[in-house]
Amino acid sequence: MKKLNNFILKLRIMKDTRGQDLIEYALMAGFVAVAAGAIVPGVAASIQTIFSKVNFVMSGSAGQAAG
Repeated sequence: MKKLNNFILKLRIMKDTRGQDLIEYALMAGFVAVAAGAIVPGVAASIQTIFSKVNFVMSGSAGQAAG
């Protein structure tokens, strides 16, 4: 019975597309930031700082979810 419940849960997760838009917008923002850093060299340091902060927050969140 537990295997059946896990299978049903996996099917529901695969069908759920609510977070898809958020991921697409985040990827697009990342591409724009990288392009801006390539075009305007003075902005590259600021962009690197922002991505470092985002990486730190995401790593911390992943660590809390796993623990």
